[in-house]
Amino acid sequence: MIGAAAGPLRILHLEDSDLDAELIEAELEKLDHPVVIERVMTRDAFAAAAQPGLHDVILADYVLPTFDGVSALGIAREQCPDIPFIFCSGTLGEDVAVEALKNGATDYVTKQRLDRMTRTIVRALAEARGRAEKRAVEAALQALNETLETRIAERTRELAETNAELTRQIGERERAEEALRLNQRLEAVGQLTSGVAHDFNNLLTVIAGNIEFLERAVADDRSKRRLAMMRGAADRGARLTAQLLAFSRRQRLEPTPVGLNDTVSSMRDLLQSSIGGAVQIETTLQADLWPALIDATQIELVILNLAINARDAMAVGGRLTIETANVTVTGAPSRPEQPQPGEYVMVAVSDTGSGMRPDVLARVFEPFFTTKEVGKGSGLGLAQVFGFVKQSGGGIRIDTVLGEGTSIKVYLPRVVGDAAAAAEKAKPVDCALTHPPGSRPTLLVVDDDAEVREVTVIRLSEAGHDVREAASGLQALAALEADPCVDLVILDFAMPGMNGAEAAIEIRKRWPGMPVLFVTGFADTTALTEAGASGSDSVVLKPFRDGELERKVATALAAQVGPGLRLVSNRGRGA
Repeated sequence: MIGAAAGPLRILHLEDSDLDAELIEAELEKLDHPVVIERVMTRDAFAAAAQPGLHDVILADYVLPTFDGVSALGIAREQCPDIPFIFCSGTLGEDVAVEALKNGATDYVTKQRLDRMTRTIVRALAEARGRAEKRAVEAALQALNETLETRIAERTRELAETNAELTRQIGERERAEEALRLNQRLEAVGQLTSGVAHDFNNLLTVIAGNIEFLERAVADDRSKRRLAMMRGAADRGARLTAQLLAFSRRQRLEPTPVGLNDTVSSMRDLLQSSIGGAVQIETTLQADLWPALIDATQIELVILNLAINARDAMAVGGRLTIETANVTVTGAPSRPEQPQPGEYVMVAVSDTGSGMRPDVLARVFEPFFTTKEVGKGSGLGLAQVFGFVKQSGGGIRIDTVLGEGTSIKVYLPRVVGDAAAAAEKAKPVDCALTHPPGSRPTLLVVDDDAEVREVTVIRLSEAGHDVREAASGLQALAALEADPCVDLVILDFAMPGMNGAEAAIEIRKRWPGMPVLFVTGFADTTALTEAGASGSDSVVLKPFRDGELERKVATALAAQVGPGLRLVSNRGRGA
């Protein structure tokens, strides 16, 4: 039964557009229930119609020529507060919609998504009936309390038990409603980001394709440099859309059996160099850990993201703990990010930092939401973690105490059956297929200063090299994981987080034959020597002298035997 009675559903509709009113009326016909609509367009008409008992639902536009939805909401809350009030507008943004919900609106539907109208109305009516039932129960309880003094002692105990059960049910209902609201908000943001990422990928495809066509057509070096800069910007846009797709659970994953103990152990040096010496790293790894069925590359990025966030929460150093465990979840989730009941492999990253305020915790997985200073973070790290974990079939729990620290527990699906015993082998990559003899050398330029990096890239491109870019040591490692067919890595020494020497050490651990050339304005020669720099030909000083960069690059390339079979890093994979 949709309406308040067996009769038609009575709707008060505040709308000034005839066309929009017809579209909404057509959508309401999908309810398969008789509907009576009273349409009004002015304040006086709305105030006269918004009376208790006259309607089952109020639909209101947000902007009208002489009236507005906020005022209509105020009138409705004063005159008929029990009638569900739903905004239906084409101009309602996410922030405005959230504010409207805080002010008493039941829900909202955009005119671009009228297909949500019927579901929203049915849900609003169900919630209204639930509130009425709750008031009736509370009224009955009040009546019972008024006569409590006349009842015998045995009834006192029974009443206390009934009251406790009622309180528990109300609490469960409120938690379920809060979880529903959070899930709806994240779903709405996910749909928005997915659509934006999809559209931008289409635009970037057109841009990148036409840049490639133009590169074949132009002959002068200046135009080629400009096109190379445009191509680099398109690549950065593609990486950003990839993060958005990760949050909206649209990224392409390759789940394989992964031993998380091996993953954590192999990442220890990388994590230590990324978070600095002021933070102590501890690991607690379960010996008989189940293998997890996940994308091996993505889980490394998840752990790295969580470790960097933990470091940023510990302003003066502290302790970072990484734990693995086999976990069986039995309780139903109370928040959208939490796991469903089942068996999981858990990896937890805990810190002794500042903790999270409740308002921060409520929004921590939203894309572009960050508490860091401008330029210190994009707000996509935890959003990307959320998207990957949910797409993989797992969940996340956050335990945080303000001023004491935070523990983020990631629950990942375990491998079951014969796949649990499978161990994936490292796969050799034949660089000769993509880098045949006689082709232009491929260089990777790593520098956190975008302008310096641009100068370096332009000079090396003009010298006849194919040049890739990375803005940090971590980006360089990720680029080499994706494609290790590089003839020479050119590393800036002084970079935040992982400096050039630390990046070089990590590169040589994973790709022992990879040549490295350092670029620096000043450097610790001891650190450079430990990183593998041997002689003056391994270091280029800033500012560049005429021809020095090109000459030392040519010398390093000449000393290289040539690209052959290289082994893609496969750390952390296996049973």
